[in-house]
Amino acid sequence: MTSYVTRKTPGDTAWFTHDRFGMFIHFGLYALPARHEWIKNRERISEEKYDLYFKHFNPDLLDPKDWARQAKAAGMKYAVLTTKHHEGFCLFDSKYTDYKSTNTPCGRDLVREYVDAFREAGLRVGFYYSLIDWHHPDFPIDMQHPRRDDPDAFEQNQGRDMKKYAQYMRDQVTELLTNYGKIDILWFDFSYSNYNGTGDKAWMKGKGKDDWEAEKLIATARSLQPDIIIDNRTEIEQDLWTPEQYQPTQWMTHPETGELVTWEACQTFSGSWGYYRDEMTWKSPEMLIRMLVNTVSLGGNLLMNVGPTARGYLDYRAEAALAVYADWMKYNSRSIYGCTMAEPEFETPADCRLTQSEDGKRIYVHLFAYPFAHLKLKGFAGKIKYAQFLHDGSEVLFTEGKIDHFSAGKEKEEADTTILYLPDVKPHCLVPVIEIFLK
Repeated sequence: MTSYVTRKTPGDTAWFTHDRFGMFIHFGLYALPARHEWIKNRERISEEKYDLYFKHFNPDLLDPKDWARQAKAAGMKYAVLTTKHHEGFCLFDSKYTDYKSTNTPCGRDLVREYVDAFREAGLRVGFYYSLIDWHHPDFPIDMQHPRRDDPDAFEQNQGRDMKKYAQYMRDQVTELLTNYGKIDILWFDFSYSNYNGTGDKAWMKGKGKDDWEAEKLIATARSLQPDIIIDNRTEIEQDLWTPEQYQPTQWMTHPETGELVTWEACQTFSGSWGYYRDEMTWKSPEMLIRMLVNTVSLGGNLLMNVGPTARGYLDYRAEAALAVYADWMKYNSRSIYGCTMAEPEFETPADCRLTQSEDGKRIYVHLFAYPFAHLKLKGFAGKIKYAQFLHDGSEVLFTEGKIDHFSAGKEKEEADTTILYLPDVKPHCLVPVIEIFLK
């Protein structure tokens, strides 16, 4: 078994750290303007104007079974859907608001359809729930609010009651964790208690755990689903650390104790979470695979996001990105599932990444740059029983101490070195993987 032990958490993360790869789904009214999920904030859009999107919300081509099919084909094992994003619009039939999908031309409880489809496909289901709500009448105006620059913002803010809003959140979380069966992940987003106004806007206060009444909120969730995984974005540490649009370069650790933590990098295929028609910074196929491998090689999970179009389907660029994962994971998923960071005795070669099975019996060498003829490994001498390319199961020969080549006579013999002998031509695989069986 590998020796890595992570900080103990309240929820059940055993399945999570085995499965390693999930799908994030950002869907809401912002899919209609198709200019970023923060468009209401960025463009200071009024309630009246934003209501046009509510009145025209009708994703007639939305088929959660197709989402689930593509997620499963890509090798994803779980998903997290935005049940309510910062705009306040709910994709479920909540009795605590009229601002929901069942009151639009759509007329459907999309959370119900998502849960049913992903469960049927054998995938675990998670709910994203925004702590922010730019629509709710009791959510106070702050420096992140679309109305912050209105001349009468202070007047608009009078009478708003954060305690009523905190109760609203508990009521909706109760609905989500009561009406849809077992839910595996609850993904809250996000706190900003240090983001306060200055000068004549000093009254605009950022929000954190005290505002959310986070202890009560989490206690509500745990009472309904004790094993659920919860992130730490309420400003109260729970199960999951969630670096966003950033790839850690080492296993994330607890800032106070230094213990290894359970973590998940959340990333987008392009530069936006919601559907953004004109956004063009889509990641290359090589980068997509490398991000997954990098994450697992550092003991983390990867949550890759799709933003369905206003009609509900995944556009051609998202489908192409998912197909990249499908093609690679079909043959190489064994180096991802049930794997973690390799033990430190195994040195990572240049331009490679290592993962190791949790039982310690297999090492996976991911070739980010394909070497010519030979690959030297340090720390493996006397430990390898057999080696093969993972994609096709073809044997990879090896010697120890010295390269077996007629012109290598003057090269120094290194007792701790293992040399793998590779074909001259790179296999037809974005990132080839060598599977090493240890003695």
